[in-house]
Amino acid sequence: MASFMGDLWSSIFTPGPTPTLLIATNVTFAALQIIFFALLLATYSLHFVALSIISGGLWWAINWFAAEVRLAQQAQEAEKEKQKQESGDAKTRKSPAVGESADSETETEAIVAKRIDDKSAAVATGSAASGLLPTARDPKKRPSTGGEGSGYGSTDSEWEKVDDTQS
Repeated sequence: MASFMGDLWSSIFTPGPTPTLLIATNVTFAALQIIFFALLLATYSLHFVALSIISGGLWWAINWFAAEVRLAQQAQEAEKEKQKQESGDAKTRKSPAVGESADSETETEAIVAKRIDDKSAAVATGSAASGLLPTARDPKKRPSTGGEGSGYGSTDSEWEKVDDTQS
């Protein structure tokens, strides 16, 4: 029993329907159906028939969903095995194209990376040759447009106007 409870606890954190979790679910729904039947016999209330039907539908739906998930997982595993076999069969690999590195997916990525490397090298050599260091710019701050860009800018004269009205 302790082993089952430990397995149940670990199956809660395992993705997908585990056998331990399905057993616990089915035992719980069976106990619920027995309780509904006992309450029906004790009270003769049709509410327990309705609750039993709803509970039975939910029980069936959970088991159906678990079976569908299991089938989907098996199909996914079969697809992975198929891809493994196909990649293992291809002994020869295509060499990278001109301007394309082996770890790059497209030629554009390699060209852009090369341009960035060339620019950083040019900045480094240019600053060393001229003796000037490049200025660091805050990437979060937009460059100034030189004029009133937003149409509203706070100035000291506006604060003076506020002070004049309160006096």
